Order: sequence, then C-alpha cells, then structure tokens
Amino acid sequence: MKAVLSLLCLISLAACTGKPPTPQSDPSAAASVSVPWSGMKQDEQRAKDVQKIVNKQAADQDKQIEQQTQ
Repeated sequence: MKAVLSLLCLISLAACTGKPPTPQSDPSAAASVSVPWSGMKQDEQRAKDVQKIVNKQAADQDKQIEQQTQ
C-alpha cells in the first residue's frame, strides 16, 4: 500500500513540471466571441425561423384539407 501511494505521489510530482502552459492565442477565435449570450440569440432566431416554417406548412395543409372537403 505504501509503495502504491509513494508511486502515485512520484507520478504526480513528475507530471508537474513547474512551467506554465504556453498561451494559445487565436485572434479569429477572440473576434467571434462578442458576448456570452450571442449563441443563445442565434439559437432563438433559428427557433423563430423554424416556427415560421411550421406555421406556413400547417396553413398549407389546412388549405389542402379545406379544398378536399368542398
């Protein structure tokens, strides 16, 4: 048990090199994120567009049913 614990500690210490990770700066990625909720706004607009399509299809279907019953 002590051997496993000391091996685990040794592996943990070996993994920590002490130098900070290199920053990965991508100017295009920073420009694409304007505000945190911009993705939610896009999703909301997409949902509104889908609802418009569904409403139009329902109206077309109602017209077809009305024409068939006459």
